[in-house]
Amino acid sequence: MRKDTVALVWVKPGSGKVLVNGKEMAVYFARPVLQMILKQPFSVANVKGEFDAYATVAGGGLSGQAGAVKHDISKGLQLYGPTQRQALKGAGFLTRDSRVVERKKYGKPKARRSFQFSKR
Repeated sequence: MRKDTVALVWVKPGSGKVLVNGKEMAVYFARPVLQMILKQPFSVANVKGEFDAYATVAGGGLSGQAGAVKHDISKGLQLYGPTQRQALKGAGFLTRDSRVVERKKYGKPKARRSFQFSKR
């Protein structure tokens, strides 16, 4: 079974609070780098402390989840203020990374890896 990262984010005007899976951003994403990733769309759009974000995310690792939430926050901010689209697009926050895990093929131990060849 393939596990992709899926994120649903609600962005609404508020005090700048970010909840991920019902927890504060600092609790769910403990590493400062991941917290910085989530704050980037707000700083690029110049709306720090003006919007709340409620995210539900599943699959992948913490870094992939942070990227997915950042992408969805950017899309939500763009819907609230179409003038912010240019800044968010220029920063590359509206581009989706479409890479997914390749499926395993029959007769192989992994997707492309083959068993060791033995001549005798």
